[in-house]
Amino acid sequence: MTTMPLVLVALMAVMYACGIYLMLDRTLTRLLLGFLLVGNATNLLIFLMSGSFGAAPIVGEASAEDMSDPLPQAFILTAIVITFGVSAFFLALIYRSWRLAQDRDDTVQDDETDLELATADELSVDEVTDEDLAETPEFSDDDSDEPEDSDNRTERAAAESSVEGSEQR
Repeated sequence: MTTMPLVLVALMAVMYACGIYLMLDRTLTRLLLGFLLVGNATNLLIFLMSGSFGAAPIVGEASAEDMSDPLPQAFILTAIVITFGVSAFFLALIYRSWRLAQDRDDTVQDDETDLELATADELSVDEVTDEDLAETPEFSDDDSDEPEDSDNRTERAAAESSVEGSEQR
């Protein structure tokens, strides 16, 4: 039975802590660096959990107990590829936000609605009953926001048809 090196376990814990701390910041560059640290700490975790080294699983004449498990190695390679892809995406986001920013700052800005919600004392909640829902039409044929009764609709349709008839003459 082999034990994990304590230095690598401590390094993994420090990498996770620093990565999560960096990911909690709102700047995209720190988010990228935090993601890279968490990805590398995860790779180190998988490496430490894979156990002891052994003979190559495909080449060689060793028994099954003496071979190393290839599954953790495949997991690490997959995690490296995923980290690379997400890092490339983050870099594209950082570059695009840098190009669009007026003051060349990569901090994510709050919009006006978020700021209004953050400064509100309490959220307003209007209770909607089943009767209110039954009375409210799901959609309207008109572009106007005000509801019309059926008499106004027929008068408007008649007026539009008379206008179209006079334009054809």
